[in-house]
Amino acid sequence: MSIEEYKNIGDQAFRQTDIMGREFEATYAGALSFLRRKYTRDLTGAHVAVTGIPLDLATTFRPGARFGPQGVRAASVQLAELDAFPFNFDPFEHLGVVDYGDCYFDHGFANEIPEAIQQHIKEIIDQDVSTLCIGGDHFVTYPILKAYHEKIGEPISLVHFDAHPDTWDDTNQPLNHGTMFTRAVKEGIVDPSKSVQIGIRTISDDVGFNILHAPWVHEHGPAAVVKRVKEIVGDQPAYLTFDIDCLDPAFAPGTGTPVPGGLTNAQAFSIVRGFTDINWIGMDIVEVAPAYDHAEITALNAATIAHDYLCLMAMKHGAKPNPRPDAE
Repeated sequence: MSIEEYKNIGDQAFRQTDIMGREFEATYAGALSFLRRKYTRDLTGAHVAVTGIPLDLATTFRPGARFGPQGVRAASVQLAELDAFPFNFDPFEHLGVVDYGDCYFDHGFANEIPEAIQQHIKEIIDQDVSTLCIGGDHFVTYPILKAYHEKIGEPISLVHFDAHPDTWDDTNQPLNHGTMFTRAVKEGIVDPSKSVQIGIRTISDDVGFNILHAPWVHEHGPAAVVKRVKEIVGDQPAYLTFDIDCLDPAFAPGTGTPVPGGLTNAQAFSIVRGFTDINWIGMDIVEVAPAYDHAEITALNAATIAHDYLCLMAMKHGAKPNPRPDAE
């Protein structure tokens, strides 16, 4: 390759002209958008907008998830390099994905933050583009769900991976990452009878969710989880929220409220990859706190889960899995 040709390589987050496909990029260099997608707020031709929501004011133990979007973007570089495993396709041949940048708000005016997040999501989905959000603490899911509920006009099925149900008492509506699903149920945003929580291993108030506790997942395995989730959700509009502390701390040390006994990364990957034929409207991955991470373990797992969700969305737009013929 000539010196002149090298001048056209790199920093595809800014230099890519087409939001479909991908270009060569050294994994150890260049601008760090998620999966090297183009940074833009022009959603022409896009199916999914990736956006960071760097909030951690609602945490109740260790802060630091405000750095989650940066960490997950940085951890996504190798996933942008090769065809997706185990799907064996390039999702970006079928799916238009942009990195929309982060949601901005003034952390000094906490009462204004939920509305800022809701409006940020609204400006994307009003253009008929879905979102993949990178948190940030788990409270961010509440204003995201409000935006989607406002658009579709019916209760949403929530598929929720977590160590915690996040259904504590919501009296006086605090900015708290453990109460927001109580609020979402009370306000009719989420239908708990058509929703499921996976990997739970702490006690909280029962507001009607179907719960597949972590011991149940360990005993029955990923295939049983996928089957049960599809039975519960049916063809309802469904939103996927993945708190990274659903994983055992061995696989996700970089999070604010770690709880032993969680899912392995292999279990989580297998479950998410099995979620075909669900009417997904959006997703978030939350609670990555890089300051507590080791060798990017947590961020790598989060980036992989988000990447696998995009592969599911690509399949809705014509991508066909093509496992290697020698794979078993």
